[in-house]
Amino acid sequence: MPILYDEILSRQDPNQVAGLSRFFKTGKGQYGEGDKFLGIKVPVTREVVKQCWKSTTFEDLETCVGSEYHEMRLAALLCLVQIFQHAKKDKDLQQHCIDFYLFHTQYINNWDLVDLTCYELLGTWLLDKDRALLYDLARNGKTIWEQRIGMVSTMQFIRHGQLDDTYAIAETFLEKPAPLHDLLQKAAGWLLREAGKRDEQRLKDWLTDRYTILPRTMLRYAIEKFTKAEQDYFLHLPKK
Repeated sequence: MPILYDEILSRQDPNQVAGLSRFFKTGKGQYGEGDKFLGIKVPVTREVVKQCWKSTTFEDLETCVGSEYHEMRLAALLCLVQIFQHAKKDKDLQQHCIDFYLFHTQYINNWDLVDLTCYELLGTWLLDKDRALLYDLARNGKTIWEQRIGMVSTMQFIRHGQLDDTYAIAETFLEKPAPLHDLLQKAAGWLLREAGKRDEQRLKDWLTDRYTILPRTMLRYAIEKFTKAEQDYFLHLPKK
């Protein structure tokens, strides 16, 4: 088997499985229902990736990303990020990484798998390109995870001072039928909060214009860095 596969398996810790399973909501009816864990925490997975990514092939990634084990999928995706980041002058290899990522979104099926990878890959790749892909994922993604990828990928744009797409994609979430899934509310609220760190007044104006239709969880996440008085103001605005 691939080195990455073997190394991840060698780090399994049965004592951690129950706790991770609870944390990632794998019970019946929960968003991570049926996912399986080896009991490996993220820092350990990152350590393995650091050791293995240079020798990991796309064939290895194919084996690992389709695994029934959450940590194996995460390791594959984090290796993909490393391959992409170290291929700055090889645009064909970077394109291959992006294509691989998009082809395997069915396995990117929990919030950590999304949040630790999408903006490093799609966000970076699209910094100087058309971003319609993210809007399509946010609006029409087959799963909440694909929709979340559309939102969270804008983190890279925010880091480069580009805020428009974060607001526009958050707007597409507001157009979805209620109730908006909690994990999409949290993602949008988080990214709006990050955009607000760059331009607080813009965030306040955006929230003021939409407070009557903002889902509560999205609002709470968006205003988390405001003063207590400002938070109270937005939380108690009258609904029309």
